[in-house]
Amino acid sequence: MNTLVSFIVCLGILIFVHELGHFLFAKLFKVRVLKFSLGFGPKIYSKTVGETVYQLSALPLGGYVKMFGENPDEQEEVDSSDRDASFAHKSVGQRFLIVLAGPVFNLLFSLILFFFVFFFMGLPDSRDTTKIGEVTADSPAAEAGVLPGDTILTINGHATEQWMDVLNLVKDSRGEALHFVLARDNEEVALVVIPAIQPVKNIFGEKVEERYMIGIVKAEELFYTPTGLVGAFQAACAQTWMYISLTVLGFVKLIQQVVPVSELGGPILIAQIAGKQMQAGWINFVFFTGLLSVNLGILNLLPIPVLDGGHLMFLSFEAIRRKPMSEKMQIFAQQLGIAFLGVAMIFVFYNDLARIFGS
Repeated sequence: MNTLVSFIVCLGILIFVHELGHFLFAKLFKVRVLKFSLGFGPKIYSKTVGETVYQLSALPLGGYVKMFGENPDEQEEVDSSDRDASFAHKSVGQRFLIVLAGPVFNLLFSLILFFFVFFFMGLPDSRDTTKIGEVTADSPAAEAGVLPGDTILTINGHATEQWMDVLNLVKDSRGEALHFVLARDNEEVALVVIPAIQPVKNIFGEKVEERYMIGIVKAEELFYTPTGLVGAFQAACAQTWMYISLTVLGFVKLIQQVVPVSELGGPILIAQIAGKQMQAGWINFVFFTGLLSVNLGILNLLPIPVLDGGHLMFLSFEAIRRKPMSEKMQIFAQQLGIAFLGVAMIFVFYNDLARIFGS
């Protein structure tokens, strides 16, 4: 239940923010908005306010803002008296901004989330200790009897006050046995660990180097340093930019086949991660929501018909050619985009189910 609620809350907020961007800019340029829907499929609830139907639908996997005159086959049917309210009869620049607003609102939402976390909680920092947070299975450390929660006091008689002391002593061991003294449950435990050459990989799984390691991960003990408005804003910008960079780089690595397509996840994986982050604490959940918002914003900017990026591509062509793409070509491109997204959705669902039943 926690997983389902976390998923609906997280995705529902992000979809609302995305569609709100389209909605507000459509209103700004006086385009008639016919429907604002959260979700797809059967209607759960709807209310008409003015000229717009606000609707909640059963499938929380997306949403849409339906604008008057936005479909290619409607553009020639708009009566002259309604042209001022038609999306198709707005300038290329105005239509471009209406479409762009959705992804941009997702990116801005991440920045706002991080700003409030940093402003009220402070800037996170990690205490530099030698406490072990994780021991890799079948690693030299695991075989020697090292346990998560142990604190490394000395290695070969050298005091280890910082995690870098541990890394350097292990790295420079040349594979020779290391004598560890650990603090465990208010007692000292002596163990012998023999380091092994292992590859060091980055977050995309690429091998960066090889060095002697024993298979331990530092325990993260965070504390928060108070900051002001400017510091919180700067940190929020840096955090958002880091997520944007990682997301774009992730797409590049996917194209380069560094990241296998089997790593792609869909709604089930998102729900699982959202549930785990909620259990870990609301700050973890907020940061995950911010990351997902950046992902949603960047994903929608991809030049695929039906996605916002596809519409932006068509509008760019229109601005260059001084005339829109033909109605037939637009409809055909949209059909291709729908087919592509359908196949992609089936594929990520398959990946999600393979992880569940293959684990």
